[in-house]
Amino acid sequence: MTEKEPDGRSAAPAARPKTNKAIIVGVYGKGLGRAEAEDHLDELERLVDTAGGVVVARALQERSSPDPATYVGKGKLKEIAEAAEAMEAGWVVFDDDLSPSQNRNLEKELPAQVLDRPNVILSIFASRARSREAMTQVELARLQYLLPRLTGATTGMAQQRGGGAFRAGGGEKKLELDKRKIRRRIATLKEDLEKIETSRNVRRRHLRNVATVSLVGYTNAGKTTLFNRLTSSKEFAEDRLFATLDARHARLHGVGGRAIVVSDTVGFLRKLPHTLVASFRSTLKEVEEADLLVHVVDASSPHAEDQRRVAEEVLTDLGVPADRILLAYNKTDRPGAVTPPGQIAISAVTGEGLPDLRQSIVARLLALGVAVPILGAPPTPA
Repeated sequence: MTEKEPDGRSAAPAARPKTNKAIIVGVYGKGLGRAEAEDHLDELERLVDTAGGVVVARALQERSSPDPATYVGKGKLKEIAEAAEAMEAGWVVFDDDLSPSQNRNLEKELPAQVLDRPNVILSIFASRARSREAMTQVELARLQYLLPRLTGATTGMAQQRGGGAFRAGGGEKKLELDKRKIRRRIATLKEDLEKIETSRNVRRRHLRNVATVSLVGYTNAGKTTLFNRLTSSKEFAEDRLFATLDARHARLHGVGGRAIVVSDTVGFLRKLPHTLVASFRSTLKEVEEADLLVHVVDASSPHAEDQRRVAEEVLTDLGVPADRILLAYNKTDRPGAVTPPGQIAISAVTGEGLPDLRQSIVARLLALGVAVPILGAPPTPA
């Protein structure tokens, strides 16, 4: 058990959980080394922080696979329970998708609310959703996650709508929810998404006479800042996980008036909840149907290549061929940034490398046989 230094942030008042202090837990072994598991916990800590919590300790256990009953062994579980009691931790967060039975067993053994990675991610998405489509997608994913877990004391962070995910109150009690009502609500949400998809298809038909480019990549790779630079837009860009949930569209500037529309999409992440991926299927269609994808990689991240592989796995699952993907290593203005030889190096903040990126986009589209008509030229980008 590794204890973290307190950072002085105040805890949220609640009966249970008592504080927004969190202990994060992972396992490693059988293909996953300790160093990689530590990296996974680093990312989980960022997720917890994004959701409004404060990580005060972390625990890792080496085992061939998670315990089917309690994720970790009895000895490690006792150690975590004692630490949670001593540190007054309100949450114990596990770096995997807990089964309903694991969740119930852990709730009985731990003096804190039990959460898993999908729960944290869902809560972040719920707080970020702004458009009707995004809110519908997140609610659908949340209810599909909740349905098999209705026999616990509370639904945890995935239940809460708006505000910090680690804020107590406002969550629905599992036992107050009726499975039949939830199933009906899920059916209604799916119908709503089908209607939204119909409207999206109409919009896509209007884009048939222009080339389409989607910016994709790991969350927080700088896609929105790059989108603003490429299109002279002023979308709000933040240095935080999942700042963008809704696809945005604008015309690419600085390419001699060629008709190219760029879209900024939701970022990828390792261990994304399956319910979330399924719910955001219509948004991911932007990626599937784009003429070209610009895969943005954070060149300054020590985990850049791992993040690149995670994003590529998602694109492979979506059936995107490799020749439709153009790699661009972003944030080259930051210390420690590394761009592999032969790859495009850019900084969306300073503008370095963007002329080369624009030229590469046009060249790749033409090489793919995509028609790129020249229309009236928009203003020259800054």
